[in-house]
Amino acid sequence: MTADPLAPLLALADVAPAVDRARERVDTSLRHRALRRHGGRVAAEVSLRSAVASAALEGYAHQLETVRSGVVTDPVLQGALRVAGALPGLADTWTRAPGQVLARLHVLAARDVVPEPLLGRPLADRGVAGASVASGAGATGRSADAAEAARLAGLLELVAGGTKVSPLVLAAVVHGELLALRPFAGPSGVVARAAARLTLLASGFDPRGLVAVDVGHRDREPEYVGAAGAFATGTPDGLRSWLRHYLAAVEVGADQLAAIGDETLATAS
Repeated sequence: MTADPLAPLLALADVAPAVDRARERVDTSLRHRALRRHGGRVAAEVSLRSAVASAALEGYAHQLETVRSGVVTDPVLQGALRVAGALPGLADTWTRAPGQVLARLHVLAARDVVPEPLLGRPLADRGVAGASVASGAGATGRSADAAEAARLAGLLELVAGGTKVSPLVLAAVVHGELLALRPFAGPSGVVARAAARLTLLASGFDPRGLVAVDVGHRDREPEYVGAAGAFATGTPDGLRSWLRHYLAAVEVGADQLAAIGDETLATAS
């Protein structure tokens, strides 16, 4: 039997206990009594806050209330809003055709940001190698592109059932790998964060997409940036740093859900 490629991550110091803590925090938040009668309202607010946080992490920060008023036309924010709204409808397809879903996420995120011919097309599929040769990169450019394409393909295999680790660990890897590879032009980070949320949603861990993980990343932005860079090194310490950050962000996202639930009950009474 082939060993699970992500199983060694759970042996990194403090990772397994952090997975357990995050799972417990999420389970508690998903039992919030506001979800019994006001689940749709809570979900809409989580979606809004997640989109605003994701756009801010991409360098396009806007005040939540200004966005709520509907006057912000920034195309990166609008793309993040479209992506957040589409996630529930993409959950069933994510594990069956993850490449197709990634392309769809990019189309939603990058419309009006990058030229239309680039929408939904990973860099490795657009002749980047040929462009590298033309600019003098030669075989080195082709090798780098081939390696990145293979790495993306390997990630998609994991999403399609190539691992049995906790969805939290898989989501962290999906997020970290897509940030490292940045396979799409434009707001590739929006796509990476959406793919991670989609992994939690499609696995049934967060079946309604209620855990505002991106808010956790935004609240811990310096750590987010540093840990993502550490992950890209591929070292055990770098992987551990990213996993610990991601799991901490999940806890913040779960707390954000509880806070939204409390606010919803307060205004509904």
